[in-house]
Amino acid sequence: MVSLDVNGVECRYGSIKILENVSLSMKEGDLVGVLGPNGSGKTTLLRSVSRTLKPHKGVILLNEKDIYSLKSIDVAKQMGVVLQDNTISFTFTALEVVLMGRSPHLSRFQMETANDMAIARKAMDLTNTWHLAARPINELSGGERQRVIIARALAQEPKVLLLDEPLTHLDIVNQLEIMDLVKSLCAKEGIIVMAVVHDLNLAARYCNYALLLKNGKVFAAGSLDKVLTNENIKSVFKVDAMVKKNVVTNSLYVIPLSPSKSLPAKNCAIHLICGAGTGTEFMKIFLDQGYNVTAGVLNVLDTDFETAQFLNIPVASEAPFSPITDRTMKTNLAMIGKANFVVVSSVPFGYGNLQNLQAAKEALKKGVPVMMMDEVPIENRDFTNGQATAYMQELKSLGACFIKSQDELLTKLNISLQVPKQTSEASSTMTGHLKGVTPSGSSEQVKTEQKFDNEGSEVTGSIK
Repeated sequence: MVSLDVNGVECRYGSIKILENVSLSMKEGDLVGVLGPNGSGKTTLLRSVSRTLKPHKGVILLNEKDIYSLKSIDVAKQMGVVLQDNTISFTFTALEVVLMGRSPHLSRFQMETANDMAIARKAMDLTNTWHLAARPINELSGGERQRVIIARALAQEPKVLLLDEPLTHLDIVNQLEIMDLVKSLCAKEGIIVMAVVHDLNLAARYCNYALLLKNGKVFAAGSLDKVLTNENIKSVFKVDAMVKKNVVTNSLYVIPLSPSKSLPAKNCAIHLICGAGTGTEFMKIFLDQGYNVTAGVLNVLDTDFETAQFLNIPVASEAPFSPITDRTMKTNLAMIGKANFVVVSSVPFGYGNLQNLQAAKEALKKGVPVMMMDEVPIENRDFTNGQATAYMQELKSLGACFIKSQDELLTKLNISLQVPKQTSEASSTMTGHLKGVTPSGSSEQVKTEQKFDNEGSEVTGSIK
């Protein structure tokens, strides 16, 4: 049995405190992800555990013995380390570098035995580097060199493996292969792995325990579902993120959202008709651009519904897998009545959500401009025996604008907001939200009319 305990560790560089009161207990088979932003103390923690930086306070125990009271060679027999910087200046071959991992097990001046060679060969086979055995280490690519260094650590046959950003320079295939290998060693050999990982999704997929650092202190520790939460990610990394469960791997996955651009708020509302994840990107973009956003009708549990909930966007919602009821349709139309524009994403249409196209038609009748995203032809997403296609043709004849790209949509929205105001009295009697067209030379800008309809109360969220 092997155990590793970090108890109340404080580390300093000179008078500068880097870590404060960090505690962590690891047992056989644990794969612990050390997470946190740059400068939070992750590498310093690994340096302390690897006997490179003695703690100012606290103690680190390997099998209940103070690691700093043990001889270096005794620690090296039990602990392998892969650091960020693994520069090797001399032209050793890859095999010679891996054989260096056997040094703690050899006496002074002793040559490697056939058993040592077999262990090195096994480590290189596991890391897919045996074909590089005769190549000089300084002629390898960054990813190849990283895998050789990991093979060297495995050649030590450690009971504890410390990895500081082990996936640096590796492409996605090699990242997965290395993490699969590490996970397998934990499960089959019972080693403890403590890894600094920047990729939250890889940490969520492979680690069974996580330590989240912020400003040198433990912000959260425990199972991944307790550590990787929206709130923790927001607090530590200063970024909004959606945390979901991957149905294939059964692990969490994190979708970070770009920080808001904080553009000035526009006195303009967009109602988004979407579904099946086709509206998620638009919601964030519209909010970043300063628009007020509503959405509907969306079924509860739909990806777009969850995004709207996360972003606090008011939604006209329906029960999961249920068709749109008259009551919800009324709510949706009330939202449309307050909008300056309606945007319809390239959502698939079935009989359950066909009334959303009817809602777009009603918007046009009220004079609300409708913009139809048409990146995917309606024929490829019409599951209503042609009814959705017929609706699309009717919407086009009524004046809906069909748009092929996101950039085109944003351009048209911005141009529409800058249409000059008509100066004649007739403009005040025109229906619609963007009133009139200005005579040539007018410098006044149009004012968008906000129409408020008190009907409908089935709204998720609050309209801003």
